[in-house]
Amino acid sequence: MTRTPTVGVLALQGDVREHAAALESVGARALPVRRTSELEAVDGLVLPGGESTTIDKLLHIFGLAEPLRAMIKEGLPVYGSCAGMILLADRITSGTADQRTLGGMDVVVRRNAFGRQVDSFETDLEMTGVPGGPVRTAFIRAPWIEEAGADVEVLARIPATDTSGREVAAAGKIVAARQGPLLATAFHPEITGDARVHGLFARIIEDSRRS
Repeated sequence: MTRTPTVGVLALQGDVREHAAALESVGARALPVRRTSELEAVDGLVLPGGESTTIDKLLHIFGLAEPLRAMIKEGLPVYGSCAGMILLADRITSGTADQRTLGGMDVVVRRNAFGRQVDSFETDLEMTGVPGGPVRTAFIRAPWIEEAGADVEVLARIPATDTSGREVAAAGKIVAARQGPLLATAFHPEITGDARVHGLFARIIEDSRRS
């Protein structure tokens, strides 16, 4: 019998409960992670949204940054949403002078690319690897990927028009991508009630456990 995967949710800032609920709904066991002992107990990890510079500082305060960076290099499946996408990027632009990332994905991410909190929006996106039609997505002070390396699979881009048919200024920007066991989205699927992105991450974890 296959063991239920234990998926950590970094519990330093952001939508921890919402991510945990989405993971539980797709058959995973969710575990809040604040300590290295908890990090060492997981089969995969979610980096939730929040403020990327604050999360970076908290990772170092809690002694999680270097262990997590090492585990990513060793192949730990990690899903980063919004600020989590920034943390997974090898390179960022529009960050602060002292901002650090965990790295692992061969991408350049622009921080706060969609604007301020008042520019937040929801839209439906087609996403590779997620069956069943468009995914309802929420963008809140979101980043986007400006450049993706050859080993990065682009999973979703902003469409040319929104649901009302109006042209979208950010059309074509990459907002979801995967590189091996690493998954990143610029949006927050955990707050729209659509757990299919978490289902994709659960499948990535299962594939990683078999290999």
